[in-house]
Amino acid sequence: MLGRGLLVAALVAALDRISKQALLSHFHEVACGITHEETITSFLKLVLTCNAGVSFGLLNRSGLSSLIFAIGALVIILVLVVWLSRVRASLLAVAIGLVIGGAIGNVTDRLRFGGVIDFLYFHASAWYWPAFNLADSAICLGVAAMLLEGMLSRRATAQGKGREDLSP
Repeated sequence: MLGRGLLVAALVAALDRISKQALLSHFHEVACGITHEETITSFLKLVLTCNAGVSFGLLNRSGLSSLIFAIGALVIILVLVVWLSRVRASLLAVAIGLVIGGAIGNVTDRLRFGGVIDFLYFHASAWYWPAFNLADSAICLGVAAMLLEGMLSRRATAQGKGREDLSP
């Protein structure tokens, strides 16, 4: 399962890099210092923005915080790789691979640009969802798949023991 998870991680990291490079080329930029915006539909804007903080722009400060977040993410990636090396379930291996690949994509941005390139900006009327990228999507999907796998494996264990409910 280690190979499967690492393959997923590599694909996610590569697709994330390709999408961000395409965005930079689209806006004729080499980094994410200048914010750009282009309306695609009535509910989606393509933006070029640099998030130096954590998820959804929290703690969005430049400088040392970006390096600290990158180091923290690298530690998390290492922990996930160790976990992945022990996994036997295919769904969990893919889920962990999604998270690792997304984390690698965002860490690469932090080390390269001092922040993460975000570019998808959805909104409904005056309600806006914070801008995000492919790596963020992979991380969210990976965590959701981890939760699903955890629920499915718990249910299978409970049924294997002859229990019909999951209550303790």
